[in-house]
Amino acid sequence: MSKHWILASLFFLALPLHVAAQESSNTDPAARWWKGNLHTHSLWSDGDQFPEMIADWYRQRDYNFLALTDHNVLSEGMRWMAVSAIHKRADEGILDRYRDRFGDAWVETRGEAGQKDHEVRLKPMDEFRYLVEETGKFILIPAEEISDKAEGKPVHINATNLAEVIKPVGGETVRQAIENNLRAILEHEKKHGREVLPHVNHPNFHYAITAEDLAAVVSERFFEVYNGHPGVNHLGDDDHPSIERMWDIANAIRQTSLDIPPLMGIGTDDSHEYHGKAGSRPGRGWVMVRSKYLTPEHLIRAMKRGDFYASSGVTLSDVQFNKESQTLSLAIETEPDTSYETKFIATLKKGDGVDEHRIGAVVATSESATPEYKLTGDELYVRAVVTSSKPPVDPSFKDQKQQAWTQPVGWE
Repeated sequence: MSKHWILASLFFLALPLHVAAQESSNTDPAARWWKGNLHTHSLWSDGDQFPEMIADWYRQRDYNFLALTDHNVLSEGMRWMAVSAIHKRADEGILDRYRDRFGDAWVETRGEAGQKDHEVRLKPMDEFRYLVEETGKFILIPAEEISDKAEGKPVHINATNLAEVIKPVGGETVRQAIENNLRAILEHEKKHGREVLPHVNHPNFHYAITAEDLAAVVSERFFEVYNGHPGVNHLGDDDHPSIERMWDIANAIRQTSLDIPPLMGIGTDDSHEYHGKAGSRPGRGWVMVRSKYLTPEHLIRAMKRGDFYASSGVTLSDVQFNKESQTLSLAIETEPDTSYETKFIATLKKGDGVDEHRIGAVVATSESATPEYKLTGDELYVRAVVTSSKPPVDPSFKDQKQQAWTQPVGWE
């Protein structure tokens, strides 16, 4: 036995266990599903909870990644907030719960309790992330909700995996504001050499963004097909289409008049309220992303190639599109005493122009746990929505059922 071999062996044994495990682990892991939320608010903007408490909430419920997306700010730098202001948003027990979870040594306050000068320090992500992140299980991603307006309407776009804050750019029209802010995000991505995921938020919030707006912005590829905030008009009204209907209208325009790739749909919480009160609570919407690695770059690359689905409760163990056979197939993780209906939804090519009755047409329905649909050649694309017979644990609108939405395929 050589002296060099003995030294190398001793060095390996001296490594921390987690390092040794990484060195001996599979260098080419199989792709798997990772659960995450890409729309979350904290005390850094208009949420009512400390960011590390929020991250811990998601981590304890088996989420794998979380993007904190406060309005026009990243959680960085020195920031103090009046305890009285926090009490108004939440309740008078919030500071005690914060101390109970992270300890007196972690919670920093100044001033005298009960007085106007009593403040608590909001910790930045680069400080608190080390308390909640866990390699291969849970990560935090720096992000921002770029909150702009145009024509008196809100224009909100999330940017995930940022290096620095992006200020709203504005525009004379809603469409221009979307275009200008997306351009700023793409410039940021190029400047910093990192993968960034932009997505348009809650288009029916104040009915600010139309399907035509979503269709026209060529650089936009993602939008929220489901947002768990009760005030975003998910179902539309007599004068405005539902979000799902908007999705198909926008993609019909993109596939016919513009000949550009369709929009992909994201599910999010848009959580603001974490203390059981009415409002936009956590745990209502998420994305499941198929990736080999739990890193921001690999997750975003997977989403950019469409390898993900959105959910408000239904879990899919597999989603596949076979380009050769032009078949979309799903595998549903079923629960006892629960039925599932899968609708395959397409926009058809037939007719002069874009006939509204051919937009978002249900071309097949299945009650199987492994539904599939083979394209006939008449479709511009097809997507699937799976609806459970069970309501969500915490519904965001009346008569809601748990669902999952796959991405449009067959358009390539």
